[in-house]
Amino acid sequence: MADINGRQAAGGGREAGPKVAVVGGGAVGVTIAADLAARGTAVTLFDRGELGSGSTGRAAGVLYDAYAEDVDAALAARSMERFRALSDSLPGFEFTPCPYVIAVRADDEDAEAVPAMVDRMREHGSSVSVVDPTTLGGRFPLHTDDLAVAAVAEGAGWTDPGSYVAAMSDRARREGVTVETDAAVTLDPEAAATVRVGGSVREFDAAVVATGAHTERLLATAGVDVPVKPYRVQALVSRRPYAGPMAYDATAGVYFRPHSAGLLAGDGTEPVEADPDDYDRSADDWFLESVSETLRQRAGHDPTIERAWAGLCTATPDGDPLVGQVAPGLFVAAGWQGHGFMRAPAIGELVAEGVLASLDEVDATPPTSPWIDAFDPTRFDGNETFEIVEGMTVRERG
Repeated sequence: MADINGRQAAGGGREAGPKVAVVGGGAVGVTIAADLAARGTAVTLFDRGELGSGSTGRAAGVLYDAYAEDVDAALAARSMERFRALSDSLPGFEFTPCPYVIAVRADDEDAEAVPAMVDRMREHGSSVSVVDPTTLGGRFPLHTDDLAVAAVAEGAGWTDPGSYVAAMSDRARREGVTVETDAAVTLDPEAAATVRVGGSVREFDAAVVATGAHTERLLATAGVDVPVKPYRVQALVSRRPYAGPMAYDATAGVYFRPHSAGLLAGDGTEPVEADPDDYDRSADDWFLESVSETLRQRAGHDPTIERAWAGLCTATPDGDPLVGQVAPGLFVAAGWQGHGFMRAPAIGELVAEGVLASLDEVDATPPTSPWIDAFDPTRFDGNETFEIVEGMTVRERG
């Protein structure tokens, strides 16, 4: 419980250690805040609106561990482990197990790469297998006559992202985190861990920026340049019943899953940089028509659209996120290529441990560094020009 000064007491009555500001109240930010506080840190969590009102509130909630690359697979496995555990222990949050199908059509050049991709996934312990399209059609209510190959990941599932943020923020508060919403934050270029909110100046030992599409602009107030570009994606909810698996029609670029109202589907990626403060939050007509056609063709589902929307994902030059220290006392966690929500439980732990180790001046070189080298945010100059590439493709996953 918190002491009279609002500081979180760690186990055994020990007072909290460093004071850390976490900026960004989406799934990644609230998890970082809760995990820092659980490690004896005095944490203040800031969000410019309400918690979960940004990209997380518009996320699909698809969860899986089917990755071929070592780091991605390890993070996904840990996140899935935590999602399942939290479903049993975190009031208000529920993980629903559901197989995840990757379907590739006969005219798709990526079809030949699927068996080797699945072999690599299996090497990481993922319960995934190549399935003959006819066999797939016999198991699930999917149309498979036009497929060249398919794979099924058995250890997948889905959830409501908003419920995760609400439940994790409740946990953060129980751990002693101070939550401040409607807080427009800027940083100080002379002291990066100093947070300015309105007319007040707040000093911390460290600040973590987990602001998704606003990351580049917020870090610029501290004089730090990072190549994190937001781009627009789209989704819809159909209120017609759907009792099949989660599926990704890789050739069409469309995913869908069961939803409490019926079915959720998306992608509708627009691979151009979007303005995070001024983008069209409604779904495009072409997206609705394209996804509806794919749903009819793949799942025999003629959608009755209850609602549709657009949100933002973030891209980096190489498709890997930026996670780590960008200036003394200043850290970033951003650039998820559409996979931020499903990585949040693992990233929360990683950043919490990394920030505390960095403040303790642990040597930031392998093997003692807590950070992932491939995610080092200083690997870029920050002013790179690059093409935005969708992160959900078979090629990107494999």
